[in-house]
Amino acid sequence: MNPDAKVKPEVGILIAIISVSFAALFIRWSSAHPMVVAFYRLAFASLILLPITLYTSRKELFSIDKKLLAVLIGVGAILAIHFGAWISSLYYTTVASSVLLVTSHPIIVASVSHYIFKEKHNVKAAGGIVLALAGMIVISWGDAFFGFEYFIGDVLALVGMVAVAVYMLAGRKIRQNLDLFVYVFIVYSSAALFLLIGCLSLKAQLYPLPQDDYILFLALAIIPSIFGHTVYNWTLKYVSATVISVSLLGEPILASLWAVIFLEEFPSNTIYLGGAMILIGIIMVSSVGINSKNG
Repeated sequence: MNPDAKVKPEVGILIAIISVSFAALFIRWSSAHPMVVAFYRLAFASLILLPITLYTSRKELFSIDKKLLAVLIGVGAILAIHFGAWISSLYYTTVASSVLLVTSHPIIVASVSHYIFKEKHNVKAAGGIVLALAGMIVISWGDAFFGFEYFIGDVLALVGMVAVAVYMLAGRKIRQNLDLFVYVFIVYSSAALFLLIGCLSLKAQLYPLPQDDYILFLALAIIPSIFGHTVYNWTLKYVSATVISVSLLGEPILASLWAVIFLEEFPSNTIYLGGAMILIGIIMVSSVGINSKNG
């Protein structure tokens, strides 16, 4: 842990895990188009962050290098793909399948981190990757029997998984020398803009919507986005991408629990089997690289 961090990254990770686990539940309760949900989530989060960023990091925000700004906008596009694909997946498949698949990104993060960040891995990690991939196949194969739409949902979740893996790796690199609020504000607002373009191209209804939907959008912005993703972005400066990635294992467990309690949505046997394979595989991958940035 970096001694400059006033709050232990481990505490931040715990807060983020609990916060992001509510996202699927809030999304399922909304009646809006998935792209609209994604847009409002990031738009509201950006509006909340704007005064904070101007107060704490005005100088850094207005003096940012143009090349870096272009990179951050690109990261925003990747985040837009993640939210657009993953939120859409929840309209087709179960919460358990969707969240398990989208949070299986440690197998990508760990693999790329081995080459980019020199985080060492071994044969055990390779076995974990194979096991996790097999678990994804088991879940998708099982869901296909429930109908083609479930399979589509699984594919969308996997697209979201690849996108968030790239997003986390980019954040790991960029966050080392960039203010947190400048980073998240530019990335979130860029993602919101891309999602708005997507909503307009699909002619999805942005307004008017039921009042409850706007309340859910605000809840998504505050809880999973500000206290979830933003806190994760803060920890990226102090903890390896692999550690952050494996910590998200708590999300599918909690999200599936909330789905059982509040939606009465019980996982199938193939989700239990495939989910166990994914979780064990991720643990195997990450056990090699759980080292904080400074030791």
